[in-house]
Amino acid sequence: MSEPPPPGAKRERPRDLLGRPLPWGSPSQLVLEEYDAMPAERCHALALAAFERGDYFPAHEAWEAAWRQRKGSTDERFFKALAQLGAGYTHWRRGNPHGARVLLQRAARALAGCDGSPWGVDVPRLLEVLREHAEAFGHWAEGGPPPQLRPSIPRTDGPDP
Repeated sequence: MSEPPPPGAKRERPRDLLGRPLPWGSPSQLVLEEYDAMPAERCHALALAAFERGDYFPAHEAWEAAWRQRKGSTDERFFKALAQLGAGYTHWRRGNPHGARVLLQRAARALAGCDGSPWGVDVPRLLEVLREHAEAFGHWAEGGPPPQLRPSIPRTDGPDP
């Protein structure tokens, strides 16, 4: 089994289908696009499509790349929030109600500072959904049943391209 890459070298960590790291040298079960090589517009479109399929970790990774590209711009807070909600739903799929709740609450706080419908996302409707889902994750964390959800990003610009 191979070792982690030396400092300064970049090699993608093998991951399972939910984005959890696997031991170095294991075959990766998850294939991700090279989001950092794409413009933020493409990352956002791919993230929306992944999210709608229920592939929350790839959505998180794509929005995280868009966030890095938009640092210092008015879009930074928006993409950071979307990356957090992608991570939150990833925690839900992994069975971690506390992590899911915390990340959805962070995403909601950040999105509360966004006006209108940036990048075709209906932020007021999304905030309602995030608050409802965070509450459901809270009940789950307190011993209730795991919530049966079908998360979706409310849009204002019609279907995905």
